[in-house]
Amino acid sequence: MLPTPPRFAARLASAIAMTACACAAGAVLPVARVQAQRAAPAPFILEEATLADLRGAMQAGSLSCRQLVQGYLRRIEAYDHNGPAINALIVVNPAALTTADSLDRRYARDGFIGPLHCVPTIVKDNFETFDLPTTAGSLALKGWQPNRDAFQVQRLRAAGAIVLAKSNMAELAFSPNETVSSILAGYTKNPYALDRVTAGSSGGTAAAVAASFGAVGLGSDTGNSIRGPSAHQALVGIRSTMGLTSRNGVVPLFDSQDIAGPMGRTVADVVAVFQVIAGEDPGDPVTAAARAHPIPTYADSLRLDGVRGARIGVLRVAYESASLDPEVNAVFRRALDDLARLGAVIIDPVAIPALDSLRRLQSGACSPFRHDFEAYLTRVADSKPPIRTVAEILSSGRYHPSLQARLESSQRVTETPEQSPGCRARESYRAGLRVALRQLMDSLRLDAVAYPTWSNPPRLIGDLNSPGGDNSQVFSPGTGFPAITVPMGYTRGQLPAGLQLLARPFAEGTLFRLAYGYEQGTRHRRPPASVPPLR
Repeated sequence: MLPTPPRFAARLASAIAMTACACAAGAVLPVARVQAQRAAPAPFILEEATLADLRGAMQAGSLSCRQLVQGYLRRIEAYDHNGPAINALIVVNPAALTTADSLDRRYARDGFIGPLHCVPTIVKDNFETFDLPTTAGSLALKGWQPNRDAFQVQRLRAAGAIVLAKSNMAELAFSPNETVSSILAGYTKNPYALDRVTAGSSGGTAAAVAASFGAVGLGSDTGNSIRGPSAHQALVGIRSTMGLTSRNGVVPLFDSQDIAGPMGRTVADVVAVFQVIAGEDPGDPVTAAARAHPIPTYADSLRLDGVRGARIGVLRVAYESASLDPEVNAVFRRALDDLARLGAVIIDPVAIPALDSLRRLQSGACSPFRHDFEAYLTRVADSKPPIRTVAEILSSGRYHPSLQARLESSQRVTETPEQSPGCRARESYRAGLRVALRQLMDSLRLDAVAYPTWSNPPRLIGDLNSPGGDNSQVFSPGTGFPAITVPMGYTRGQLPAGLQLLARPFAEGTLFRLAYGYEQGTRHRRPPASVPPLR
């Protein structure tokens, strides 16, 4: 809860003084009127506040940007390295309050400066920020401060958002399973169960947003890393169509699969951020594909009846395995029942034609990390990053020990992705998968296919032997089609699970419509108990 702004406190004191004078003079005031004059405005509840809540409170004059930022900073101080010690953030922006004061002055003069006016945002530490270090979670990049913002960060600031903090991540985005790096000691904890992982690699952003350390966040997703952490922390996260959102200024893992985008506590919050960041960027050639697809007003998709009449196929091949957790499966079956109750037509199961033969197209290894990472470091050479090659990371010893084998393997790759038979084979498989999945959706007139984001609950921290259950690695990154995850319930009484929906290319509006209708019809999101409201 945030305190009453000074001008309202002064107004309240004046009202009380006037009442006292009137009573002293013998005036009789109705009891209800006296009580109303003495009552202070209700304090703003920061925890779980939506972007609409923030904007409405500012419009009403009951919340300033400074108060909002102070509220989040108090929660970070209480819970990130103290209390439950979520360990989600690498650095907090020391200029956040100064920026908030500037936005308050501009608001007093001109009103809101943009659709994300004073939205405190958590940014994964592989996004370049001109005013804060960018390390991709690695000691090898410690102290590097780029001279520009990543494209998506530029867009957010222009819309009025504040970069409140940079979040921890799986170092160099290597792990989809856990959030541990060399730049920040220890694991990032899942605020729903402090002994559980956040998934990776955007687990720091997910934990911070789930714990209300910021309003929304940015993550990146090569195979899982927006959707997996979002599912593990009862958030909404979207991996967009390849080519709709820019990766310019984001430290790469695999250029051919990397996506960057928003994570939030509600579909509407994610839509608000997505509206700002989507579109062509000359600095990322892949976004030329967006030219043929004008950006719609995604908020038009936020319909309470958004599920009604939708045809949704259950893609069992995406999640059914011997290690499928029975509770996750039960939660997913209830989600399908809820979708049907809300008006969807469920087609269960659906199958991708010739999937097995397509998979046989893949042969040989494809490891583009060294090529893509070193090409990126060359592009940013003017800002003087402390290392230029994978070999320099290895020789420095400044990385988490769990990365050594993968770094050494990457160092041995000398061919470019275009020269690699394994990478060419993978691209042939992907091209075939795109056609086959499109044919399936067209033949059954499907709006989306559905599956659990993970087939198993979040693992215990340090456990890499129990079944993981990551279902995000194949169908969305393999095709470039968009996919969204939305909370679908809990297992073990407290561990979040996510429903994933995948649609045709550039059908983000469809995904937002389905996810919003489902979210509003079920209301599964609840705050984690480890980080309660501050008094």
